[in-house]
Amino acid sequence: MNKTVFIDNVEVSAFSSIDDAINSAIYTSAGIIPGVAIAVNPEKIIAARTNEQLQNILTKATLKYPDGVGVSYVMGKKLKKKVARIPGCELWERLMLKSVKQQIPVFLIGAKEEVIAKTKNKLLTLNVNVVGYQNGYFDKSNPEQLINDISSSGAQIVSVALGSPSQEMFIFECQKRLPNIFYMGVGGTYDVFTGNVKRAPLFFRKLRCEWLYRLLSQPTRIGRQTNLLKYIYLYLKGAL
Repeated sequence: MNKTVFIDNVEVSAFSSIDDAINSAIYTSAGIIPGVAIAVNPEKIIAARTNEQLQNILTKATLKYPDGVGVSYVMGKKLKKKVARIPGCELWERLMLKSVKQQIPVFLIGAKEEVIAKTKNKLLTLNVNVVGYQNGYFDKSNPEQLINDISSSGAQIVSVALGSPSQEMFIFECQKRLPNIFYMGVGGTYDVFTGNVKRAPLFFRKLRCEWLYRLLSQPTRIGRQTNLLKYIYLYLKGAL
């Protein structure tokens, strides 16, 4: 599909499936398309209205994909066709598997040492060409050595799990020196991939209610859900 839709002030790419996203915006027969991918959900769109740093991050990203069902739903209404929701953890895992055929070099960053080491080892068993990794406990104010390591590794895909906005800030700093790489902020994806954190059961995923499962599992998230209510309100008003 590969069209874009503005949801409020955020331009989001529309795809018919996860494979469509990978094959049209990330990976081609010629190799990786350089850029920066960021997941977009309703909470992020509302937060960007008052958070200048977040708005700048979203503006600079070259691929913004609909991670939240509320975003893909509104996009579908605007385009008058179905738009797939692209869960970030699924997109990352599918991309890792896709990279095997051409042995695209991958570099992993973020999370605790035991989590990222387990992630690396699991990917290696799947024949993913992992050329380096770094846990999330490095000097964020002086990432020069890590950037040098990425450069020396020859990585073409770099996935960064530092939480937002730290992961995006690192990505854009790294991109200044190494622009010919595909970067992806992946949040808690390594934890899900290694089974350290349970993803919502299939029942919730099929109903597109992963957000509800997370809220039930972590009631402290209730504050963040106010942005979801604002998003729904603005949609019903036709203000998105």
